[in-house]
Amino acid sequence: MRQINQDMDKNKKFIIIIVLLIVIIGGVSFFAFRQVQENKEMTELFAIEKEEMENEYTTFATQYDELQVQINNDSLRQKLESEKLKTQRLLEELRQVKTSNAAEIMRLKKELKTVRAVLRSYVIQIDSLNRINEALTTENKEVKKKYSEATRQINTLAQEKKSLNEKVTLAAQLDATNISIQPMNKRGKSAKKVKDVKKIAVSFTLVKNITAKTGERTLYIRIAKPDNEVLSKNASDTFAYENRQLEYSIKKYIEYTGEEQTVTVYWDVEEYLPAGTYNVYIFADGTMIGQQSFSMK
Repeated sequence: MRQINQDMDKNKKFIIIIVLLIVIIGGVSFFAFRQVQENKEMTELFAIEKEEMENEYTTFATQYDELQVQINNDSLRQKLESEKLKTQRLLEELRQVKTSNAAEIMRLKKELKTVRAVLRSYVIQIDSLNRINEALTTENKEVKKKYSEATRQINTLAQEKKSLNEKVTLAAQLDATNISIQPMNKRGKSAKKVKDVKKIAVSFTLVKNITAKTGERTLYIRIAKPDNEVLSKNASDTFAYENRQLEYSIKKYIEYTGEEQTVTVYWDVEEYLPAGTYNVYIFADGTMIGQQSFSMK
């Protein structure tokens, strides 16, 4: 009987041990299964997070390119290029990392946060610069507009002054009227034929002009033959007219008072004069002030 009780005690202990082993194995299996499940979930989560990080890195690199286009500052552009290359390098590192490497993914996540902050600071800086540039551009346009307006006014005033000066100059010019030419014979009478002409008298009136300069004035008279050759005693007898030198026939000094004045000059004929139409031109102060023609047969 005692032996039977001992055998029964041994069987109970064995059963307890078996039950304990089953419980332990079940627990270990459960925890192992749960750990595997958690690891799988974490891996899937890191995969999603990695993809999102890759997208952000790519976007940031593109934004650095866009910022460079907006500025003309070479120094700032170099800094942006350097940050872009750094961002691209981190992106490449991220692409090489396995989703199971949690530590490396977390490191690159911290780097991403830094990249984001740096990019944001450059965006703010460039936006501020652009605002300043826009203000300067607007101001520059206003300055140019005012300068153009001032230049236009100056040009208008200069043109008006020039026009006024021209009018004053024109008004101050002498004017020869009542021009008459009389061919004369050796007795001082009117010559009927060109062969009898010994002297040519040219008379004219200088009209009254209170705006004209008074004092000594020099008059030049040109007598042109029918072939337009000017009667002249000496080839050096010339005067300035419109940036060139013209020969004159007669030179006359007068004292001009601003009042109406009659002037008569004479040409002594010493050369052959052909029949035809002659022209007389009167000049003063570099301007032609009168013209008349006459004919001799």
